Amino acid sequence: MTMQETITAPTEQIPFGDLYVSDLNPRTVFSPEGIKALAENIRQLGLIQNLAGLRDETGKVGIVAGGRRLRALETLQDDPRFATVSVKIAPDQATAEVWASSENHQREQPHPADEIREYGAMAERGVPVPSIALAFGVNEQHVYRRLKLASLPVSVLDALKAGDITLSNAAAFTISEDEANTLSVLEHVRGEGYSAHRIKQMLKPDSVGQTDRRAVYVGLEAYQAEGGRVTGDLFAEQTYLDDVALLNELFAKKLEADTDAIKAEGWKWAEALSETYVGYFELEERKASRIYREEGALSDEDSARYDELAELAESEVLDEAGAEELAALETVLAGYWSDKQKSVAGVLIYVDQSGVLKTYEGLVLKEDKAAAIDAGALSKSDHANTSAPKSPISQKLRDDLGRIARGARQHAALRDPDLLIDLLAYQLSHALRWNNPLGIATTEVPNWPSTEGEGYALDERLTENPPRNMWDAKDLGASFRAFRKKGPEHVRGELARFLAAQYGGGCETLVAMIDKETQPNIREVWTPNAANFFSRVAGPYLNELWRDLLDLAEDHPTATTFAKLKKAEKVAKLEALFAGDADLRQAHGITEAQVAKIDAWLPEGME
Repeated sequence: MTMQETITAPTEQIPFGDLYVSDLNPRTVFSPEGIKALAENIRQLGLIQNLAGLRDETGKVGIVAGGRRLRALETLQDDPRFATVSVKIAPDQATAEVWASSENHQREQPHPADEIREYGAMAERGVPVPSIALAFGVNEQHVYRRLKLASLPVSVLDALKAGDITLSNAAAFTISEDEANTLSVLEHVRGEGYSAHRIKQMLKPDSVGQTDRRAVYVGLEAYQAEGGRVTGDLFAEQTYLDDVALLNELFAKKLEADTDAIKAEGWKWAEALSETYVGYFELEERKASRIYREEGALSDEDSARYDELAELAESEVLDEAGAEELAALETVLAGYWSDKQKSVAGVLIYVDQSGVLKTYEGLVLKEDKAAAIDAGALSKSDHANTSAPKSPISQKLRDDLGRIARGARQHAALRDPDLLIDLLAYQLSHALRWNNPLGIATTEVPNWPSTEGEGYALDERLTENPPRNMWDAKDLGASFRAFRKKGPEHVRGELARFLAAQYGGGCETLVAMIDKETQPNIREVWTPNAANFFSRVAGPYLNELWRDLLDLAEDHPTATTFAKLKKAEKVAKLEALFAGDADLRQAHGITEAQVAKIDAWLPEGME
């Protein structure tokens, strides 16, 4: 057969029992749900497109094009209409092979914009959603989403057809109820590669999603009961609250009511915060002390029962009744606030990021401390009249040193990827809360000092190759496939690098255990110099450090000479000493023991 020859191929009615799927048919994987939907489509609408096949030496016909239809027809043999099937018969195997390949490769899905318009046209003609779903072999949710898109202004669908926006971009426009604003935003974003999220922000700049903490706390029903307007996003299964001023008003009223109710429990005071947590600054500003619940106690019998239930809970085999019993015992163990404690203390109240009301209880203000001590609710400090000497290390410097120490731990953790992975699994499977060893969150785990890292060098895996900016990515599926093709070793390396950069510590015992495994050495990554340390502490501190490192008495000539230098000169000498300046070390007769001491030295608090 040549391309110029006319193919003579009659269509025959073949008994279903004489049909089978030919080995030439290239499609071998089918969805049972898809076959079921297609069968129902054929039952209601008939077989719109004939099958194609090749007759074999036994007289039966192998179907080379229409394997899905044949499988669907198999489920319809209770209907006499499908006892025989229209089949276009190929004159020879070469033609059958061409048909099999051609139908599979020439099959082209309609453009989403055309499909959307077709769904919309059918709905306008009164065709119900179930019938549209049946006709196209899709589920009803897919139809509802396409019909939502069909309600968009024509310009949006034209932009989709032209490739100026993506399908997800078009879906973003469905949250808008203002056509003028829709068209204005469309002109701004078409052809510019904006994300769907950014388009939604542009369409609804003054709206918040239902997952916003204010919306969760107030409740959607309460908001709507007060006349609050909402907009639904069918594609993201999200609801937007459009009256933000009303939401803020309801949030404030509810928080005030909850604060009054908590104060009415007997606390001396209760105050609501606008923040999502109680920070150290809040407590420092109030100069508050904290008292704790009266200790709860279990009987010997209850203690044994608690241990039994806790073990079942850890093994995830605790039933509902057991969980309730365990919760009751935990409530007892948590203790209680006595009337005496409440009379001298207060509560800070806030709504966290998840929209849950939280309390920070037992705060005794500075002006109430004397009364709290007299009432026995607060112990008198043994150091009331003793003022601790001011540390020579400033708070900002202390923060930088803490970051450096953290970076050293991350640097060391890279040596044991298996440990990091185990640690991640442990954290995810246990509610460690504030003792989480890994900073798996949207916040950064700082490891870089404010001095731009002078004298500080981490493993480049912690500092190079930041997350790739995917803002303008056209095909995340292709990007992910390319990433996976780099192999498991690359993926594991990326995971280890990410986990090391998120390692923030945890409780003291856990930090000690991890340090024992990884052996972090701060001086491996950090060398004190003028910029990162010496110029940031006072002259007397430098004098003491010089004497300590060189094992000098306070009145030793080398010590007194150093003490008379200007600060800049002291800084320069210490920087040269730590940098290993051979002439300086020889001039002062630095011993091997002193070299080891200098190479291992760390400021207070970094050990």
